Amino acid sequence: MTEFDLSKPAYFAGATYKASTGKRVEVIDPATLHKVGMLAETTDAEIASVLEIVGVAQKAWAKLDAKSRATALHRIANRIEATDMRFCAETMSREMGKPYPEAIGEVANCAGAFRYFAEMARDDGGKVAGTTQVGSFQYARYEPLGVSVHIMPFNFPILLMCWTVAASLASGNGCIIKPALATTLSTLIFMEVFADLPEGLIACLPGGANVAQSLIHSPKTHAIAFTGSVSAGKAVAMAAAGEMKPAVIEAGGSDPMIITANAPLDIAAAGAVTAAFHMSGQVCTSAERFFVVDSVHDAFIEKFVAETRRLRIGNGLSKAEIGPVVSEAARAKVIRLVEDAIAKGAKVEIGGRIPSSEPVGWFYEPTILTGCTPEMAIMREECFGPVAAVCRVADFDQAVTLANDSEFGLGASVFTTSLEEALEAADRLEAGMVWVNNPMIDNDALPFGGWKKSGIGRELSRLGLDTFRRSKMVIIDHKPERQGWWYPYPDDWFYEAGGRKHV
Repeated sequence: MTEFDLSKPAYFAGATYKASTGKRVEVIDPATLHKVGMLAETTDAEIASVLEIVGVAQKAWAKLDAKSRATALHRIANRIEATDMRFCAETMSREMGKPYPEAIGEVANCAGAFRYFAEMARDDGGKVAGTTQVGSFQYARYEPLGVSVHIMPFNFPILLMCWTVAASLASGNGCIIKPALATTLSTLIFMEVFADLPEGLIACLPGGANVAQSLIHSPKTHAIAFTGSVSAGKAVAMAAAGEMKPAVIEAGGSDPMIITANAPLDIAAAGAVTAAFHMSGQVCTSAERFFVVDSVHDAFIEKFVAETRRLRIGNGLSKAEIGPVVSEAARAKVIRLVEDAIAKGAKVEIGGRIPSSEPVGWFYEPTILTGCTPEMAIMREECFGPVAAVCRVADFDQAVTLANDSEFGLGASVFTTSLEEALEAADRLEAGMVWVNNPMIDNDALPFGGWKKSGIGRELSRLGLDTFRRSKMVIIDHKPERQGWWYPYPDDWFYEAGGRKHV
């Protein structure tokens, strides 16, 4: 296969900026441990140059009318739909191990975000308020923040980038993308879809945490979007707060799934397999903690195991649902959490080991653990691997209580045929998103984000658009008149001796 050398270009819309002096980083395929290619970390001098260029382009972009910006975003969507994305998807699979169908599906699903935010921003530019004074026109308008920074994860490097970039561009901002080191190559390839934007309006700067911190602290950036771990999310949030910059932080989670006594078990087992093992469990909204009501526990586990046995393990470019996890460190964490659970009494129903068929690469078998208890580390930490930790519960109420007993609150899933349980779950579960009988679905028109330590702010929907724009209250009196409350006050407004006060 082709070995990429992207150690020079850092992408600009309409041009290529030659970053030739940064530190070189090897990209390794987690399935084969072969070198995929090289990239270069952006230097401080290059960051400064990029910020200057994007800032100039943004000022011109902000002056465009909403219809023209919407037209430009629709052109991006057209390019995504018309471009052969197989090379980008293959590269993504080779960089981080994602099965090819998921990689190609990811890039193919990006157009919708640009179309949604193109029309949302064109439709919603402010609000006319009921006046507080006769003869006064009072309204709020929205304006761009300036230049937004998008710090991306490895698991959905293209889709999640498009969610926030589309909203930011629609709002009139310029954008700088700092991709994950593990998926920089595919991100740079995808950047070609922005070729019709004004030159310099969007840039992609490879690098690690040092590049992200430089971009956050620069006075020439004005908003931050981040997706990643809780620890990194805290660091980004604190850095952004120190600069008084708005930030949307999506910091992952340890999502619960509840299987009630009224669950459709065949459907629940199939849904649980996808929710737990999709992309080897490396999805922020993966179901990691399972709470199964006692009366259906054994029957559900039997079906869950049977569905899991159907999964194929292998290279993301082969016919396999379960690829490797992204790195040796990621697999080591999975192994640590599984071994800790076993030592504390959990039972391995299936998996729990490195597959003998894949001795090379960072593979781990899809694993189901039963007998898990709340004090186990796997029930407290984010695993981010192909492991389902199952806890037997007495009833629906106990399931909800234990599901909420977590510092995370991204998403939560329930399988039930009881309308009462479905509505109770939607009301009582402490999470930013709740799915009943269909986990992990998103919608451009609905807010995506978590509670508690799973993040702050929202992506997608009107709320996702507001992240990248600021409001301005405007009061216009078209017939200038001296107002009765202006200085100087009438004498009878002042306090008088004797305890009387005139109003």
